[in-house]
Amino acid sequence: MPHHFNRTALREYDIRGIIDQTLGEADALAIGRGFATRVRRAGGTRVAVGFDGRRSSPALEASLIEGLTGTGVDVVRIGMSSTPMLYYAEATLEVDGGIQITGSHNPAEYNGFKMVLQHKPFFGADIQHLGQLAAAGDWEQGSGAVSDADIVDAYVARLMEGFSGGTYRIGWDAGNGVSGPIVEKLVKLLPGEHHVLFTNVDGNFPNHHPDPTDEANLAALKALVADKKLDFGLAFDGDGDRIGAIDGKGRVIWGDQILSILAQPVLAAHRGATIIADVKASQALFDRVTELGGVPLMWKTGHSLIKSKMKETGSPLAGEMSGHIFFADEYYGFDDAHYAAIRLIRAAHSIGKSVTQLRGDMPVMINTPEMRFQVDEARKFAVVDEVLARLEAAGADVIRIDGARVNTPDGWWLLRASNTQDVLVARAEATDAAGLERLMAMIDAQLAASGLSRGPQAAH
Repeated sequence: MPHHFNRTALREYDIRGIIDQTLGEADALAIGRGFATRVRRAGGTRVAVGFDGRRSSPALEASLIEGLTGTGVDVVRIGMSSTPMLYYAEATLEVDGGIQITGSHNPAEYNGFKMVLQHKPFFGADIQHLGQLAAAGDWEQGSGAVSDADIVDAYVARLMEGFSGGTYRIGWDAGNGVSGPIVEKLVKLLPGEHHVLFTNVDGNFPNHHPDPTDEANLAALKALVADKKLDFGLAFDGDGDRIGAIDGKGRVIWGDQILSILAQPVLAAHRGATIIADVKASQALFDRVTELGGVPLMWKTGHSLIKSKMKETGSPLAGEMSGHIFFADEYYGFDDAHYAAIRLIRAAHSIGKSVTQLRGDMPVMINTPEMRFQVDEARKFAVVDEVLARLEAAGADVIRIDGARVNTPDGWWLLRASNTQDVLVARAEATDAAGLERLMAMIDAQLAASGLSRGPQAAH
């Protein structure tokens, strides 16, 4: 029987939707059948499956496994797990692919699927192909077996591999996501003093939304660090592939600033290596990589796109503003917030400065958070094309890697279309407040010329 997905569910980097509205068990069955068909036609036979702590995840897992096994693929269940744990399973078990059931950092009513096939990201045209296979009912037939693998202790041991010390007092906020049990195991192995928050897995996320890139969600961690006078704090999103951090003074260490700290020991070991960051990252990061003897590479936003670029360039380290940090140095090249946390501890220890000092040493830039505003799905890429055409005609200094990133004497501003939502994303960075105002005025003028307005936004 053919199956048709809701048009909003098949996204650029994953499949995601609202349970029983745009995504359900019938979709999970079709995803299993389509993915297993791809696996079999590539000569594979086994797939690892994990799921996050959302209430809808077990039912989706049952339907997904029914689809996989009914298409002739064997399934290795790793149970409730973080997305990086699923990636680890795919990298180390004898399997040909992996699927994680997760709504990532979306609200509780969402869920979805992240996939990897033959150690490569499965995204873009691959995800659309699942829709085409489903619409045609073009699936293989067969009967696969199901086995279970308990890998959490092996995964945690792998995170600690190469740990060379660093005794700190750290706060950890798991946000009721699936990082909780991993954090509980990690802190027992780490030296120092550790205080944990919200490590019980609860798919309703009762304490705060599990997105550490929104400063409002770090309030409890800031209070803990201040109350206990801790050295720094670490936070994780719902499925454990994005990290957030604050220093001992409660200042947020944004994704590009975390990458800036991590780059120092990596470039000491791999002088001249390429360090990749997405188009939203601060110019201060790219300058710092150069200063450390590395080659900075600005690339498109999106974890699948970054992973592919790392393989292409042999980069040992990459990151995004959104808190995805990717290590190929001593690791597998995928985004793992737990491993990034361990490497941040290692970096502070090897550099010989406190995390608070490392944050304080960074150049002071005045920038906006990521600004998002609604635009019709059919219009979002067209608006960016119009902006690029006008900028080109005006002779502006534009980087066109992912939307328009415009360099000016005041700093830079960015306008790009989101690959996952019907929004445009803007960001600006300057060395002073007056410069930032001028950059924001440029964004407003470009939006107005395309019949849009930005609305009120704040800077940080």
